[in-house]
Amino acid sequence: MTTEKSHSVIERLKLFAGRLEMETYALYLAYKDPRVPWIARVFTALVVAHTLSPIDTIPDFIPVLGYLDDLIITPLGIYLALKMIPEQVMVEARQKAAEAQEQGNIRSRGGILIVVLIWIVGLVILGFFIFQITNK
Repeated sequence: MTTEKSHSVIERLKLFAGRLEMETYALYLAYKDPRVPWIARVFTALVVAHTLSPIDTIPDFIPVLGYLDDLIITPLGIYLALKMIPEQVMVEARQKAAEAQEQGNIRSRGGILIVVLIWIVGLVILGFFIFQITNK
């Protein structure tokens, strides 16, 4: 029974991950639509880049914060982005995303660039503060 239970949990997690991937790709398609308000476009672009990026903004080896990013921040960002986009746009984007998922065409290179830029800006700010502290 434990094996059946663990298989069902694993299967549910796989299904959830697949739906999350497709929703994220649908958001990617939707944010380009001219019917989406500009603030929703900007927010959605950041959420999609963060979610699809293979590089974590907050690395998992950082205790608590690394997993907080994956378990709370990402789903919350997707949820908020979905609320900001008109429903008809999302219906159309989900249809296109489902087709792309069937063909295996879901990818994001822009996410890597944004995450790398966030890390660079963070390191520059950290360097600035260290420089200020050491020169007092």
